[in-house]
Amino acid sequence: MVKSANQPLGQDPALLLKQEGEPMFKLQLSTRECDGHIVVALRGEPDLPDTAVAAAALAAVATGEPEIIVDLAHLEFIDCSGMNALLRVLNQARHAGGDPLLAAPRQQALRVLTLTGLISVFSVHASAEETAGSAERSRRAAVPVLAVPVL
Repeated sequence: MVKSANQPLGQDPALLLKQEGEPMFKLQLSTRECDGHIVVALRGEPDLPDTAVAAAALAAVATGEPEIIVDLAHLEFIDCSGMNALLRVLNQARHAGGDPLLAAPRQQALRVLTLTGLISVFSVHASAEETAGSAERSRRAAVPVLAVPVL
């Protein structure tokens, strides 16, 4: 059964754990399908433990679908640990023959991507829908994989 675009596929159970009635993590992660592509949406303001959980979840998705779209539209903050998580997913996806695509990063994330030089490493798009539409063009224009050091 094919799900329609933007229909939720689920949430990572690890991010739904609660401690004394409050969410343990400040980051929410959900997946959905958009034009035949898996979109992993990150929402909130992650701290270090959140980033580790998100990295593991993204890696798990990238293992089964190496050309995922990481939707950053509702990610309020990203630091070097978040960029490191994205780099690990990039390396894993490229090793599997894919390429993670970034969608709708906010100004702060764009600034970090630019300052670190990673803006030229990732394919960055204005929205998940635009990203899904350009994914086919990305496949055709793929260049040989370069080793990207993990920070």
